[in-house]
Amino acid sequence: MFDISFWELFIVGIVALLILGPERLPGAIRSTVKTVRSVKNMASGFKTEIEEQLRVHELHENLKKAEKVGLENVSPEIAQSVEELKQAALSVQQPYKKADKDASKTDALDKEPHDKQAHEKESISNIAQETEKKSKDDHTK
Repeated sequence: MFDISFWELFIVGIVALLILGPERLPGAIRSTVKTVRSVKNMASGFKTEIEEQLRVHELHENLKKAEKVGLENVSPEIAQSVEELKQAALSVQQPYKKADKDASKTDALDKEPHDKQAHEKESISNIAQETEKKSKDDHTK
């Protein structure tokens, strides 16, 4: 990162010792190390958040493409993104589901014949809405 040799670092240490004195030097070093760590952590968190937002944006774009084209004629990349969204939505819904509502919905879906493609489109729309809501909630935090 920095191109500092041992002797340059040694000279900086000697100058710091002369300026701050032996009593304040350890505290100054701790303070400097703490500040550098916090800056690194902040930069790492920022980078992680940006990467996550880009990933969510890409998934949204792929979902929009899938809805436009229909679920039958999508590229494997878009199909994989749609599948990831479905799995993410299911994993998010798991802790919040209520047992009695789930049982009645599952029974109704099992008993009632329905169009598979319409159900998939509805599922994708629900996933997109949940992902957008989660993204907005993340921004408000």
